[in-house]
Amino acid sequence: MALKAPLAMTEIFCYMTTPPVCDYEGSDYQTSFWDQGGRAYEDRAEAIALKRLLPSNGRILLELGAGAGRNTPRYKGFDRIILLDYSRTQLEQAQQRLGTSERYIFVAADAYKLPFVDGLFDAATMIRALHHMADAPKALEQVKKVMRLGGTFILEFANKLNLKAIVRYWLGRQAWNPFSLEPVEFVKLNFDFHPAAIRKWLTEQGFTVEKTLTVSHFRVSLLKRLIPTSILVFFDSLFQWTGQWWQLSPSVFVKAIRGTLLDDNSQETFPRFANVSVFFKCPDCGVAQLEHRKTHLECYSCGKKWEIKDGIYDFRQPL
Repeated sequence: MALKAPLAMTEIFCYMTTPPVCDYEGSDYQTSFWDQGGRAYEDRAEAIALKRLLPSNGRILLELGAGAGRNTPRYKGFDRIILLDYSRTQLEQAQQRLGTSERYIFVAADAYKLPFVDGLFDAATMIRALHHMADAPKALEQVKKVMRLGGTFILEFANKLNLKAIVRYWLGRQAWNPFSLEPVEFVKLNFDFHPAAIRKWLTEQGFTVEKTLTVSHFRVSLLKRLIPTSILVFFDSLFQWTGQWWQLSPSVFVKAIRGTLLDDNSQETFPRFANVSVFFKCPDCGVAQLEHRKTHLECYSCGKKWEIKDGIYDFRQPL
């Protein structure tokens, strides 16, 4: 069964899995929300935050909720990038944007059941994706498992403790409390989170929060109409550093380190351009022994087959 919920000029499918998954299949999200949605300011502000937080280089990066690849070109220092999204059509749009090369691997999968071997990635990003997670701690646990010790995780989340929400609450125009720690679901499968709750969940998963930036301080339609984008972006870039002390913006970026920064010689090192089948595990049984066929990957343990079609590895449902 699927429920439809509108977002901008698109329709998003909310599949009733456990936990439910928000699927952008067939959506024109990139065009309607970003390219034609008047969000050049937000896009440029987020680009600055990413540049400030990401390592300058690395081996393999996982982009969770990659969509149509809006942010992917910003990961220039990484040898390989795995774009993961639940929507196959979003990944097809990413292929059109980025082209096909060994550097990019396109994976359709559930963020709650990541199909990757443990300790694979030395960096991961989740930008504008956590707000669709009904069980955010479970999603963060999956990220922890597939990252190497000392790896960098860049997480963006929608902040319920933003200034607009606080003022509306004080004026009695908003029922939910922005100061409470529980997430608020303001639209079906769209959640805002409290910064303290995010820090708590990351700590419980063994991450150390190293830096916090606040982003999109001037996300107000009137300001965006009256003030040139470059000026808004300039001042936003200055205010981003205040995230170390307080978080009152609608969007917050966190840089978290997986485990410790000490080297762990027990971790397996994956060659940059190895056969990609060694990167994967079966999302159903968890065994990391998949045989690479022409049209699918086959699990040695449970026998399930996972489709490979037009350069996209599909782990949503077995063949």
